[in-house]
Amino acid sequence: MGYRVVVAGATGNVGREMLNILAERQFPVDEIVALASRKSLGTEVSFGDKTLKTKDLDTFDFTGWDIALFAIGSDATKTYAPKATKAGCLVIDNSSLYRYDPDIPLIVPEVNADAIQGYAKKMIIANPNCSTAQMVVALKPLHDRAKIKRVVVSTYQSVSGAGKGGMDELWDQTKGMYVPGQEKEPAQFQKQIAFNVIPQIDVFMEDGSTKEEWKMVVETKKIIDPSIKVTATCVRVPVFVGHSEAVNIETEEFLDEDEARDILREAPGILVVDKREPGGYTTPVECVGDFATFISRIRQDSTIENGLNFWCVSDNLRKGAALNAVQIAELYGQRILKKG
Repeated sequence: MGYRVVVAGATGNVGREMLNILAERQFPVDEIVALASRKSLGTEVSFGDKTLKTKDLDTFDFTGWDIALFAIGSDATKTYAPKATKAGCLVIDNSSLYRYDPDIPLIVPEVNADAIQGYAKKMIIANPNCSTAQMVVALKPLHDRAKIKRVVVSTYQSVSGAGKGGMDELWDQTKGMYVPGQEKEPAQFQKQIAFNVIPQIDVFMEDGSTKEEWKMVVETKKIIDPSIKVTATCVRVPVFVGHSEAVNIETEEFLDEDEARDILREAPGILVVDKREPGGYTTPVECVGDFATFISRIRQDSTIENGLNFWCVSDNLRKGAALNAVQIAELYGQRILKKG
């Protein structure tokens, strides 16, 4: 016996990945529906070996459906999530709308699975920001062993984090470098993204940080431990898919790099690729399509008493969005619904 599942925003990058991952992981589905805005009505999307035609999100009745995976952005979620929850359907939301609500759990299943019990307050579970999701998977097992005091992270985030428009802009600007007359001015990003890096993701805040950086701080505290201090610099890079992060941590107890490597090798959702030789690490190109969060370059930080550095790479459309949402659905099914 399976579940009746809704994927809202099924024509977008993340929505399509949700459908792919549900099929790949053989999520127990009795019935599935793909929803989209009216302008995308009837668009065909794949679910395993099946083809689904999208239905109208605006007129859809959520009554009798078990789980709805939302990938429609904050504005639309504000309209449609209450309709789903009122009908008794759990919403797993990929937008930022509910992440900071104290009555709504923010979950990365490898990190804080027990938080699933908080779903009942509003029938909503939030999916974290893509850059946060992969980082906390790596931080949690180290925190359990040595208690992390402080995190300094610099991100190298792919253009797919800005949606299809971001990917198109990188492609068009790259072509424009070589084909006269096809130059493309920035539209999705603040400056040229092709052959460039941009140290701004989202809007600036009063303290000089960007909202993306603020998200990493607040979400890490909510998911792992409010006492952890986090500072982030988030950078957009000309990579289509896959976010990378250079992470420095300071712990209360000394943690040897070899022990840290062993801990991470045994941790759920992590694959350690860490050879001290040319190419002995993982890059974004190599992580695309994979479920794992890859950890490389684990080494002691000699500038502080209890410090470690590591490199963290993951497919942002998967662990940073669609995969994490499906894992939450799996968790909800196993611990709450318990069907079949």
